[in-house]
Amino acid sequence: MSTGSAVPLTPAPTPRTTGALVRWAAWDWGSAAFNAVITTFVFTVYLTNGVAADEASGSAALATTIAIAGVLVALTAPVYGQRSDATGAEQGRQRRLGVLTAVIVVASALMFLVQGAPDYLLLGLILLGVGTFAYELAQVEYNAMIYRLAPPGRTGWVSGVGWSAGYLGGIVLLAACLFLFIPPIGVITFGSEDLAPRVVALLAAVWFGLFAIPVLFMRFPFPAPPGDAEAASVSWVGSYKLLVRRLIRLYHSDPHLLGFLVASAVYRDGLTAVFTFGGVLAAGTFGLDASEVIIFAIVANVVSAIGAVVGGRLDDRIGPKPVILVSLAALVVVAAALLPASGKTAFWIGGLVLCLFVGPAQACSRSYLARLVPPGREGEIFGLYATTGRAVSFLAPALFGLFITLFGEQRWGILGIGIVLLVGLLALIPVRGVPGAAGAGSAAAES
Repeated sequence: MSTGSAVPLTPAPTPRTTGALVRWAAWDWGSAAFNAVITTFVFTVYLTNGVAADEASGSAALATTIAIAGVLVALTAPVYGQRSDATGAEQGRQRRLGVLTAVIVVASALMFLVQGAPDYLLLGLILLGVGTFAYELAQVEYNAMIYRLAPPGRTGWVSGVGWSAGYLGGIVLLAACLFLFIPPIGVITFGSEDLAPRVVALLAAVWFGLFAIPVLFMRFPFPAPPGDAEAASVSWVGSYKLLVRRLIRLYHSDPHLLGFLVASAVYRDGLTAVFTFGGVLAAGTFGLDASEVIIFAIVANVVSAIGAVVGGRLDDRIGPKPVILVSLAALVVVAAALLPASGKTAFWIGGLVLCLFVGPAQACSRSYLARLVPPGREGEIFGLYATTGRAVSFLAPALFGLFITLFGEQRWGILGIGIVLLVGLLALIPVRGVPGAAGAGSAAAES
């Protein structure tokens, strides 16, 4: 074997990776409890339709809460990731993921206390904000682990499997909630209407807690990158100064990576809004009742899982950028078609097409960045990924709320989401692509 070439960033893919991938993806499966049940189809719908004084004010308050949580993430995520890299110990990354997951689980469980009256809206929003903040930091640790899971040429597949597991976990949990608790289908009935969504939040907490356990004790098939010695030599305050210096260096050494962070920040905010406000729009604008929203969510998660897996396979063949561009273009077109539409049939058709393309855009964005991460800085770069996303995370919620306020009708929030997706698409066009065969960190080595 020749030793004259550059030092590889990952060993040859000789270790068995299936078991580790299953354990890693189990966290995504469990996180569907927060993504699908809490933030999309059940608890947020309950807050806006069952707790708030009226639908419009509840939707605006929800958007404000998400925007505030996004600002807090933007201020902390990259430095948090940098401090995580400084340890150089993957077990520490797993422990920190466990602590953050525990925060999400506790916040979700406490949502049981949110009764169906306007006086409880603030409590529900605070718990949602805390859970959202912890979830975004947990994603920094979780995404950084892909560095030790993906063999060269399989980065898109690994990322797609993770996203797909999240969608499929959402299917199973939402189906259980529908057939157990959600009227009129649910076999278990309660004395008050507000008790069903509160019990569902409690079930979501248990679900996430159980499926988060495997990743906390897993062994990775590939060795950990070296720790970030430069980050380890500075304090938390110094970490912010170091971050600024590195961003300046990044601007000069790899402006395309910085461009991708900015572009993906914008369109990922739009992708998040599709799910965050999807259930709210289904109930408030298109007339779906609680059980129909859950049924739609189940089918939507199937479609999204298929999209994520197919997108991941295409990613490894043609690279992530073309997959993302096509997905975003389709999302913009469908959002424009849904704006004047009405009725349940229109929402089913348009909503499922949206879900088909959200999955590939999310999965391929993560694999794109994994190929660009320098060794030993995966936490920091994925922290920047979270921060750049959250730095503009006010865009979709703010525009969603603004257009509702301006036009006095919930459906106009769709326009705000579509605008954000379009801007992200345009910003991504000049960013260089990376080959699908590149492994994690390979593109960083080339640049």
